[in-house]
Amino acid sequence: MNYNHLRYFWEVARDGNLTRTAARLNLSQSAVSVQIRKLEDRLGQPVFERRGRQLHLTEAGRIAVDYADTIFGAGQELLATLQRTASPRQVLRVGALATLSRNFQIEFLRPLLGKPEVELILRSGTSMELLLGLEALRLDVVLTNRSPASDALTSFMVHPVSQQPVSIIGTAARINAGQSLKDLLGKNPIIVPTTDSPIRAGFDTLCERLDIRPVLAAEVDDMAMMRLLAREDIGLALLPPIVVKNELETGLLKEADYDVGLSESFQAVTIRRKFPNPLLEALF
Repeated sequence: MNYNHLRYFWEVARDGNLTRTAARLNLSQSAVSVQIRKLEDRLGQPVFERRGRQLHLTEAGRIAVDYADTIFGAGQELLATLQRTASPRQVLRVGALATLSRNFQIEFLRPLLGKPEVELILRSGTSMELLLGLEALRLDVVLTNRSPASDALTSFMVHPVSQQPVSIIGTAARINAGQSLKDLLGKNPIIVPTTDSPIRAGFDTLCERLDIRPVLAAEVDDMAMMRLLAREDIGLALLPPIVVKNELETGLLKEADYDVGLSESFQAVTIRRKFPNPLLEALF
């Protein structure tokens, strides 16, 4: 097999557009088309079918893309491994969910912080963006509080990192000694995670058990924003204390003395690799 033919096909399949791929590779469309036709001749199967102006993968094309991902992913891994070996400095590429607690990220990375021989490359994004980066070997690890879906076709490895208790956090003026939990939640506006969060589901169950209908000050999917809103005193926030570690230490915010029975799970996600980044060992 001529792997140049396979690469041109792979690039077009990833872009989903022959014109865009040709422009990106600084080639004519006809030159790219010729390469794809040669691959089809070698495979004995068409890899694309044209519907109007759009190219769509055939079943053979989808199979070829899966193999090409493995082949060229292994090539990128080879380069990354050899370049890392040849370099006196080690690099760790970390992706983190954009809404994740910054304090948690710092605690996870603490064993490597300040080491002159280590360079950290930190990226944030959506879960889908980060997992795609992990699969493409552009990231070594992804930090999240939402485990990726797992099935027989995925090669994600989920490492439990921390199970943080969730508390009721607010200013000292809101959290008075002697208040019952029912009064605390019933008489203050509450800053809660959005409905797709397991913490929110647990909180709603708690409110039903206490027979209260809380007034929601805000529904937020970003821990950093929940922290800021609590500091602005718009209500009590349902948060792991690690998110507001600095504010608790300085007395700007206070943790209510109640165990609400909820927790937040933090995970590190990697992908099965023949040559995993050795820096991960110190973190795990």
